[in-house]
Amino acid sequence: MAAPDLQNPPNCTAVLSLSGDHDHESQDSQLPDSGGWITFPFIAGALTGLTLAAGGWGANLIVYLIEEFNVKRIDAAQISNVVSGSSSLFPIVGAIAADCFFGSFSVIALSSCVSLLGVVLLALTTLDFLRPEECGPASTLCKNPSKLQYAVLYSGIALAVIGQGGTRFTLATMGADQFHKPSHQAVFFDWYFFSFYVSAIISNTVIVYVEDNVIIFLLGSRFYRRVKPQGSPFVDLARVFVAALRKRKVLISLDSEDYCCNNQHQGSVKTVTSTTPTKSFRFLNRAALKTEGDTRFDGLIAKPWRLCTVQQVEDFKTLIRIFPLWSSSIFLATPIGIQVSLTVLQALIMDRHLGPHFKIPAGSFLVISFISTAIAIPLIDRILFPSWKKLTRHSPTPIQRIGIGHILNALSMAVSAVVESRRRHVAHTRHLPPGSVTPMLGLWLFPQLVLVGVGEAFHFPGQVSLYYQEFPTSLRSTSTAMISLLIAIAFYLSTALIDLIRRTTTWLPEDLNDGRVDNVYWLMTGIGLINFFGFLVCAKMYKYKNSNEGGTNNGSDE
Repeated sequence: MAAPDLQNPPNCTAVLSLSGDHDHESQDSQLPDSGGWITFPFIAGALTGLTLAAGGWGANLIVYLIEEFNVKRIDAAQISNVVSGSSSLFPIVGAIAADCFFGSFSVIALSSCVSLLGVVLLALTTLDFLRPEECGPASTLCKNPSKLQYAVLYSGIALAVIGQGGTRFTLATMGADQFHKPSHQAVFFDWYFFSFYVSAIISNTVIVYVEDNVIIFLLGSRFYRRVKPQGSPFVDLARVFVAALRKRKVLISLDSEDYCCNNQHQGSVKTVTSTTPTKSFRFLNRAALKTEGDTRFDGLIAKPWRLCTVQQVEDFKTLIRIFPLWSSSIFLATPIGIQVSLTVLQALIMDRHLGPHFKIPAGSFLVISFISTAIAIPLIDRILFPSWKKLTRHSPTPIQRIGIGHILNALSMAVSAVVESRRRHVAHTRHLPPGSVTPMLGLWLFPQLVLVGVGEAFHFPGQVSLYYQEFPTSLRSTSTAMISLLIAIAFYLSTALIDLIRRTTTWLPEDLNDGRVDNVYWLMTGIGLINFFGFLVCAKMYKYKNSNEGGTNNGSDE
């Protein structure tokens, strides 16, 4: 695809593969036996191994740093926060690398090896010479780790996080690439998230280090349908904006012949899905409007920063249209982040006994959310959605799934507020001393966790399915990783909100019995409802691009 002309640089962004269906058809002709459900066991197995390994070290990082590396508690918590945020940001880097340069298969294989190396380094820190001596009876006798010990520890964490970031959502993209029909892709996303949550349950309840995901993934290499990277799509997006800006004084034409609808390059023609620009965001249509000097005598684009194809313009418009829907999900995930931290604090001052001999660890309460999601996903896919289709003759759209998630999430916050109000009332009527355990079963925290877990079963697969269907074909890996970026932003935003509440109110003191955690939950409920109405406005205005009304025939198509 290289071109000797300096005005058309050797970048496949100058020639878009503008029809996803066309690409899949051409690949099918080359690899007729590739793709399909035969690849799912390998992808699910790789995901399971990765999640078990990441959960095994990630869930106990704070305790490990404090007890084995003599790190101060606050410092250990800060390190854990940085690791958690980075774990949600690195998938974006992996997705861009897969879309622009190397392809999903190469990124996943390389990242799995990097993750393996990271876990090996973390395992080596258990050796006596790679960790400091234990603290003596007095805390002043603690010996700090050496530079070598710190280097091995942080190198292991960094490599494990990078490897995890390059695989989790890129695996989702590669898995969806194995199917043509949006209905099959939607079912794949459901079972992908089911595998993820089941693995998360195991990794958070049983300490397991499993890193055989590299072998499992590579075993299925001969069955995968591989979509080649098309160069940097972000350059195309920049070209659209620059070209439209440079032609801002040019009158918009109504004649489709005046627009660049395809791009001939080295004798090959790539077909396009759009021949006439849509009326929305008409300012951008100027980028595809042909003017004197934009094309050469042979039809090639002479000035790629002045003339773009109609499809490039429509791809840019799609991202603009979907951005409000994506941004509304930030405030869908932010209350969940706050609920996670506050639930653990509530559990610490509630009766966590199950019988006379067993006491539930405070951190294990969150597993209820994972269990709820893992149970809800197959029930939604095999029972609820087929019933929905029989009643309405239409399958629920991804946006409808996200909307249901919004409602359940707000309801979960309201239930959290009611439970906390009751717990606080019990604590005050008993006149408990500071820090005392409230004589109220911790099982009362389960309903709110079940609701948020079921909500995730709706909105997380719905979001991934929506972004995968609607994003430009050249941004498929980036599309599935957008939910990871969303979680990262929500994680940091929830931390900032808690800090703001502590600075401006007395709702979150050291002793929660003297605070008003219920007010925090009511605030989150209000934010969730306002955000839901904003989401409804965005959903009403949004028009699907790549699927028929956005519907998917979950569970019924063969």
